Amino acid sequence: MNLNELKRLKADELLKLANDFSIESANSMRRQDLIFGILAAQTESNGNIYAEGVLECLPDGFGFLRAPDYNYLPGSDDIYVSPAQIRRFGLKTGDTVEGQIRPPREKEGERYFALLKVNSVNHDSVEVLKTKAHFDNLTPLYPQEKINMETKKGNISTRVIDLFCPIGKGQRGLIVAPPRTGKTVLLQNIANAITDNHKEIVLIVLLIDERPEEVTDMSRSVKGEVVSSTFDEPAQRHVQVAEMVIEKAKRLVEHKKDVVILL
Repeated sequence: MNLNELKRLKADELLKLANDFSIESANSMRRQDLIFGILAAQTESNGNIYAEGVLECLPDGFGFLRAPDYNYLPGSDDIYVSPAQIRRFGLKTGDTVEGQIRPPREKEGERYFALLKVNSVNHDSVEVLKTKAHFDNLTPLYPQEKINMETKKGNISTRVIDLFCPIGKGQRGLIVAPPRTGKTVLLQNIANAITDNHKEIVLIVLLIDERPEEVTDMSRSVKGEVVSSTFDEPAQRHVQVAEMVIEKAKRLVEHKKDVVILL
């Protein structure tokens, strides 16, 4: 059973699953308690639970796996990662970790899920961790491979980008334009062109200090990961989200993956 898949289930699907495990008073439970109950029942039946998240290391030495679905916000369903596991595998903030977990032991005062076993890091086996290079030790180069922006016949904007300002892997770009001229739509077209033409690229769209409705529109229009911190959230939250995204991108690059961040 996978915790991430459970979180994505609808309320009626969760209730059906709870009834299959014969959980009492499932109809009156909150969504979070229902997920806890299902996972506890799965553990009692000697079933394994798996989950995936992005690691955020705290100053005390331990860390938590945050959920991209919740924009890396701290929550009660985060997964605790012990200092011993972080030291053993050389884990850092931004690492995408997948592994076996267990529910919190309430009798011992635990509040969070705990990571039991690490199966993969950044979608690679743990053996790769021994040979990866640190991001700061990598050599920056001029772009050598072009990102093709042209997609379907009716989309002229990305074709014009290909002709007048082609973009390559490893390049930085800035869109400068007055308000209400279509910058958001152009970003959406660029994002969809990347996901259509370059399956090897990990796409992350980062929206900072934007309106919630713009975040919803971007999430529905783009196939990649959309991470946001809206204008009604504090400045510290903006910084935390931005740092998580850049650290995640660095960790993926250390594993020889191509990453594009659209701001």
